Amino acid sequence: MKIYTRTGDEGKTGLIGGRIDKDDIRVEAYGTVDEVNSFIGEAITRLDPETFADLIADLTEIQHELFDAGGDLAQAGKKRDYRITADMTARLEQWIDKYDAECPPVQRFILPGGHPGAAALHVCRVLTRRAERRVVTLCKHQETNDEVRRYLNRLSDFFFTVARVVNVRAGVSDVEYKRGGKVFD
Repeated sequence: MKIYTRTGDEGKTGLIGGRIDKDDIRVEAYGTVDEVNSFIGEAITRLDPETFADLIADLTEIQHELFDAGGDLAQAGKKRDYRITADMTARLEQWIDKYDAECPPVQRFILPGGHPGAAALHVCRVLTRRAERRVVTLCKHQETNDEVRRYLNRLSDFFFTVARVVNVRAGVSDVEYKRGGKVFD
């Protein structure tokens, strides 16, 4: 099989159920989810496999789920069962609670930074927020799996939390925003 097909040369791409313009909101949504997935791979390369074995396993599971989310979002016309479920979103909440227990309480806003792995996970967080915005727009105009939107919302919280965990385990302080007072107690 050749990597290039030339079928997209006219600005169209294939989805589950048909072909659409490459700048369609559906393509924007699943393409942005793919960006998140790629940056997770980048973040994993910055994590020590021994210190962060549990986190790497969870991030790898999330990569598979984001691939499934892309498949859910790529359905236009022909329908198959959606793969992203409420159980996956609930599991993210459990992981957030588990990892948050390792962190000191947040008192100020946190700036991206600290350990290189933490900084990379903050990039994952903001890309996830952008993906969520794209999915929100898609949900307003076309039928899709609404659970993907909820999953992405929780996933950005997960990335914030695990970025802090990476700093804690690496012995690096979070970078606090100091131009304002304490905002969390």
